Amino acid sequence: MTAETSELMTTTLNASAGPRPTGVTVLAIVNGFAFCLTLLFWGVVAFKKLVPFPSDVAAVAERANAAVTWGFLFGDILLSAPLLFLAARGLWRPSPLGWTAAQMANVLWVYSMIVILMRDGFTVMSPGGLLFLPFDLIALWATFYLWKQRHLFWSTELK
Repeated sequence: MTAETSELMTTTLNASAGPRPTGVTVLAIVNGFAFCLTLLFWGVVAFKKLVPFPSDVAAVAERANAAVTWGFLFGDILLSAPLLFLAARGLWRPSPLGWTAAQMANVLWVYSMIVILMRDGFTVMSPGGLLFLPFDLIALWATFYLWKQRHLFWSTELK
């Protein structure tokens, strides 16, 4: 990695850019909270065995439902949680990686909530659906807001 690339990847707001906007600060806090809540929620589901592992269920429909839940658990732990952590850190101390992670996490929120709301709309609203719906609504707004604020995270002097 060149010195210029390294400097670009670790650049924070400079004095001419002014203080971090309140919206970016709020999103950094929300992403940090979502990171902690995601780990706590799935930790409780897994360790309290609130949902049986799919191979432990005989009925096909129940096995499919358990597989979807465990699929979200693994996806959230392996993808969403790291992105939320990077987003929280990279929005607090603005960096291109943080902005990118935040946008990726926003897409995951919207995508996964569409799947969850479709499933729950035809069955019953799940605790996870209720718990994480506010984050989806924030993600919808944040995607557009962060796009408008991208100049705070990306140098216009790329060579």
